[in-house]
Amino acid sequence: MNPNGYQQLLVTGGGGYVGSALVPALLDAGYRVRVLDTFWYGKSVFGDYAKRPELELLEVDLRDGKRVGEAMKGVDAVIHLACISNDPSFELNPNLGKSINYDCFAGLMDGAIAAGVKRFIYASSSSIYGVKEEPDVREDAAPLPLTDYSRFKLDCERDLLARADVRGMERVIVRPATVCGYAPRLRLDLSVNILTIHALVNHKIRIFGGKQLRPNLNIKDMVRAYLMFLAAPGAKVDREAFNVGFQNLSIEKIAFLVRDTIGDQTIELEYTPSDDNRSYHVNSDKVQRELGFTTAFGIEDAIQSIVTAYRAGKIPDPFKNTLYSNIKRMQELKIS
Repeated sequence: MNPNGYQQLLVTGGGGYVGSALVPALLDAGYRVRVLDTFWYGKSVFGDYAKRPELELLEVDLRDGKRVGEAMKGVDAVIHLACISNDPSFELNPNLGKSINYDCFAGLMDGAIAAGVKRFIYASSSSIYGVKEEPDVREDAAPLPLTDYSRFKLDCERDLLARADVRGMERVIVRPATVCGYAPRLRLDLSVNILTIHALVNHKIRIFGGKQLRPNLNIKDMVRAYLMFLAAPGAKVDREAFNVGFQNLSIEKIAFLVRDTIGDQTIELEYTPSDDNRSYHVNSDKVQRELGFTTAFGIEDAIQSIVTAYRAGKIPDPFKNTLYSNIKRMQELKIS
């Protein structure tokens, strides 16, 4: 039982990478879950959970304000995951990205406020900080987003906190690191995941650049974090932002970890120059200090989960199946 009395949840983007792992965990925790998603990657990601009466799947575009408002009725808390995710996907169609990641955000808040939602948890991104020289990038660091994807994440944060008509709705901002590890709707366009699959399939890891830092978070810990943010006392989380990322590693270091975790030192590391200067690192002391949350899993566990799934035949055609790549799937569906 949720200590705040929440029973009915709405998860936007629940059919995506994080959502496909989060929704089953929410159901197992006793929540009723309403998923609002376009399901570009299908509904099969929920497996047998799709048969659960506590799970409601609504195929709704976030830009349809009327249907979004209807979906909010009876909802206690919202976890807003839905977006055109990561920089390359956003840049594929910037107008589409802006329409989903920012333009419809005010309408989403309108619907939540009108329905009397008690807590709104917004999935922002640790990339809002941009490149920082200081060793500890905390929540009060000046944001300097490098891309439109990150900029609109920051704009949504500011809009969420600026609303004066929230009728007591608690607002929580989560700034996750780059998530990694196996999930039913797997993404192979994320650093840890793609390096692992290349090592397994090609016996080679191509490292673009290598010195760029990435804060990382096992998807199991991402799920644990959202469960924690639902249960946390309002006095500790309302109008607060929290970094959630515990392993700031270079792409090169991740490649070495992949090879070591697989246990095959004959896997070749091939270096390729890159003009990608995105290098992020964050400090997550606040979420540990204020809410007692720390990582229970790590990158090695995430790598091993990909290895186990691949060897069990759960990742067929990793380089051809468009379901593993946001960009390829968007191109295939001609989404606009």
